[in-house]
Amino acid sequence: MAAHLTLPTPVEQRISGWLRIQERQARRRARPEPRPAVTISRQFGCEGFPLSLRLQDRFQRASGEPWHIFDKILIERVAQDEELALKLLRDLEDPARHLEAFGFHPRGAVTAGEQFARMRAAVLRFATGGNAIIVGRGGAVLCRNLENCFHFRLEAELDWRVDALVRRMGIPRAEALELEHAESRLRERFIRDYLGAEVAERAHYDAVFNNARHSVDEIAAAIFAYVESGWPAR
Repeated sequence: MAAHLTLPTPVEQRISGWLRIQERQARRRARPEPRPAVTISRQFGCEGFPLSLRLQDRFQRASGEPWHIFDKILIERVAQDEELALKLLRDLEDPARHLEAFGFHPRGAVTAGEQFARMRAAVLRFATGGNAIIVGRGGAVLCRNLENCFHFRLEAELDWRVDALVRRMGIPRAEALELEHAESRLRERFIRDYLGAEVAERAHYDAVFNNARHSVDEIAAAIFAYVESGWPAR
């Protein structure tokens, strides 16, 4: 049996807090009242995580209930805790993936398809639990059939996103541009290969915001108002 993986304290606390709340709600009522959830998609370089923090604060103050942010690190850690090394997004260029299509992979190894299945299960579990803000991971496509979910996307022109990477990461512009190209290709390929969709297709989203024209505070206010007016009407 694989050894239990120890989670870094911040991630472990986030997971433990979410699980405690789910257990408390299940004990309180046989059929827990549905809660809304939000997915955030973004072009690489846009301010997806800062936006999720603003939304978390707004929703918690308005509802008096905890809201949880589920990002790449947390979702991967959850999958690892179930004895999977969820390296899907980092390993998309691995040639071994192509062998799996013909049934060839190292004995005992987890296939990319199995890794994705675990990630998908984690995202759907978080979304159906409600009071969740899911950042990336194809959330809008994965959760498109969940009536409690609202989907939003951040976009901006390339120059703005590259400049934002330079400011946030303190790297040369040429390096930031190269990073943007590499990460954007990986994200687009992931959505296309595993979800059969195009990440930029606007039909996936309730609204798309231009991050270059609007601050995260302005976007958070708009999303909060949209969800507040649309829930629980759905």
